[in-house]
Amino acid sequence: MKTVVLAIVTGFVVGFIFALFKLPIPAPPALAGIAGIVGIYLGFKAFMAIQPWIESVLK
Repeated sequence: MKTVVLAIVTGFVVGFIFALFKLPIPAPPALAGIAGIVGIYLGFKAFMAIQPWIESVLK
């Protein structure tokens, strides 16, 4: 939980600084960004789930 809180605080600070200096946000549009993050997470979890099978096939 500590990691999640630190990630949120860090993201907030970075977003605030970018807005302060009137720079474009360093992320894709909200929904597309969230969808991309979810996709990356699901792909990672899928690989971890099938990794033992892949290793057994390659032996």
